[in-house]
Amino acid sequence: MSRVDLSLLSTEARNPRSSELDAMSTLDLVTAMNDEDRHVAEAVREVLPRIAAAIDAIAQRMHKGGHLIYVGAGTSGRLGVLDAAECAPTFSASPEQVRGLIAGGADAMWRAVEGAEDDPELAARDLDEAGLGKKDIVVGIAASGRTPYVLGALDHARKVGALTVGVTMNPGSAAVLDVDHAIEVATGAEVLTGSTRLKAGTATKMVLNMLSTGAFVRLNKVYGNLMVDLQASNAKLRARSVRIVAEACRCDSDEAERLLAAADGEVKTAIVARIKDVPPHVARTLLFTHDGSVRAALDAPA
Repeated sequence: MSRVDLSLLSTEARNPRSSELDAMSTLDLVTAMNDEDRHVAEAVREVLPRIAAAIDAIAQRMHKGGHLIYVGAGTSGRLGVLDAAECAPTFSASPEQVRGLIAGGADAMWRAVEGAEDDPELAARDLDEAGLGKKDIVVGIAASGRTPYVLGALDHARKVGALTVGVTMNPGSAAVLDVDHAIEVATGAEVLTGSTRLKAGTATKMVLNMLSTGAFVRLNKVYGNLMVDLQASNAKLRARSVRIVAEACRCDSDEAERLLAAADGEVKTAIVARIKDVPPHVARTLLFTHDGSVRAALDAPA
């Protein structure tokens, strides 16, 4: 097995500001961590234009039926799976529309699966099993920028013709070579040397939040800052649906519940029906003809 030179990776560097971590008081320890975390948002800010460009490209593919597939190992993989899972209740996305693949499969969400991240061919097989096609998007997430599983996924995605996005905390690394969109966040050395579940993980979560939320905003899943396409699958989300309709329509909760009942629980339909003063079936047609956009449906003649 060839030796990996970790000294070349910024995420593996020793942080001089925490070199006496074990000798610090607990308050000083958490203060050091908080001080380092404050730099993460600024590091992400530096690459916002790249994130925005990736969002527009992702949304364009998804609008044509493409699927968004996150691929990663360890913390990166778990964060991808997490973001994918949360798209269903937030945006009524199908399980296939946004997916997360982690090296080692579902078991790797809970415990390390030794050697899985070192197999690039495993990623190709996982993507094939996921039904990867040229309309799809593969977001390869690798804090180090060199994870073989992620590199294999991006290489396979390129061969298929899928859109490729590389997310790494090591600028200039292999994960962003030859990808359509490179997102390189320079988070630097961790408080605990090499522990990329810390700043690198926080930055990854921030970037994935932006990619998925931004794409679904572009796909008309949002009106104002209201999640009008949520999937009301539990009591909390049903209550949120009522509140969203009440906010959008400037009515009380009782009226919002009546509107939702008349609209078969469809938040968008309830909003358009009330504001346009049309029956739910007319509101539904307006939404259909305007690509699901509440704003466009409201601006259109009834």
